Amino acid sequence: EKLGPIFVKFGQVLSTRRDLLPLDVADELARLQDRVPPFPGAQAVALIEKAFGKRLDDLFEHFDTTPVASASIAQVHFATLKREGGGGREVAVKVLRPGMLDVIEHDLMLLHTLARVVEWAWADGKRLKPREVVAEFDTYLHDELDLVREAANAAQLRRNMQGLELVLVPEMVWELCTSSVLVMERMDGVPISQIQRLKDAGVDIPKLARDGVTIFFTQVFRDGFFHADMHPGNIQVSLAPRTFGRYIALDFGIVGTLTDWDKEYLAQNFLAFFRRDYKRVAELHVESGWVPPNTRVDALESAIRAVCEPHFDRPLKDISLGAVLMRLFQTSRRFNVEIQPQLVLLQKTLLNIEGLGRQLDPELDLWSTAKPFLEQWMHRQVGWRGLVERLKNEAPRYAQLLPELPRLVHQALQRSGQPDATTLALLAEQRRTNRLLQGMVYTAAGFVGGLLAAQLLMRWWH
Repeated sequence: EKLGPIFVKFGQVLSTRRDLLPLDVADELARLQDRVPPFPGAQAVALIEKAFGKRLDDLFEHFDTTPVASASIAQVHFATLKREGGGGREVAVKVLRPGMLDVIEHDLMLLHTLARVVEWAWADGKRLKPREVVAEFDTYLHDELDLVREAANAAQLRRNMQGLELVLVPEMVWELCTSSVLVMERMDGVPISQIQRLKDAGVDIPKLARDGVTIFFTQVFRDGFFHADMHPGNIQVSLAPRTFGRYIALDFGIVGTLTDWDKEYLAQNFLAFFRRDYKRVAELHVESGWVPPNTRVDALESAIRAVCEPHFDRPLKDISLGAVLMRLFQTSRRFNVEIQPQLVLLQKTLLNIEGLGRQLDPELDLWSTAKPFLEQWMHRQVGWRGLVERLKNEAPRYAQLLPELPRLVHQALQRSGQPDATTLALLAEQRRTNRLLQGMVYTAAGFVGGLLAAQLLMRWWH
């Protein structure tokens, strides 16, 4: 914390890498708070006017120079958009902290140097891959400095969540979005951490806990695109009559994406875990290519069993999926498992969601909420429905290749009629192998036939 906000952010990111750090160190780093005093409102006004090339009065009917939130990267002000003939829309204006790029470049240079020293001086340094960790943080931090990227993340999430009457995502005002200033719909709600205030307002707290899990698993298994910074500071609850009891998502700088393979791997793993099919979990790790090919499945199965059994001997409502994933990441070090960044981000988000859900409702059964999503995903992937869906997705790509098919077939036939030297050598080798196998088959047949004839003669003799 004394080193400054960039090092605080690095500590927060590092705290998610529990596959690398001792638990007590990771827990301490997770407690780091991004506490930064706001910069003057007049400075924010100057930055906004510079970004749009207009006076503030030409953009906003009203602008509150006192920020409502302040962090190391940016701060947020409330405002009212300018509109001819009366008041405009209520908006929130996010302004990038001035001089951040220079500060970040300087601090990142120090972190890269420190990573090289750790790798050189510490016996365990290379295995922990400090330079890769810093490089990952470098990319993540530069992404957060581009507010257009954050606006795009928010727009994608808003589009995905339409039709799911559980969460609100602010609409972006695209004509007022730049890399340094972001203007979005103003959202008013009660912070999720103020549980007593929510209870007093009549919010169904156990339902709120279940809804949070539903939102997360919908984003993961349906969309493959999830909000990856779901700590209490970024979540509110609406008390407005039309949207009462819905979540309000804020701050879209960090998102996670999952491929269909990632989703299938996760679904099969979760289902195998809860069926206690540890051999299948081990096989999935090997099939994914994330462990060395010479890894013994039985040894990996035994290690996974040792991690999971202490958790699964409890009632389902007491099982922590995040804790199971965390322990598995730690165990993976023994087997040189290649840790996937998107799954680390998922594990961190799952821990946040699970912690928040149990804070709202200690009796929350995460598995009963998650299981339908896993089963629906597997049902969509297997059988005729999954096949039709995949064909529908691939059809445009194959439609482009279809006109080329006659030419490609003609070329293949020409090559088969005029094979090159490599093909000829392979064909000759195949013919030699066939002759050898033929000889072995004939020899074996003769041997077996001789034995049968001898047996018949012996019976006839006796």
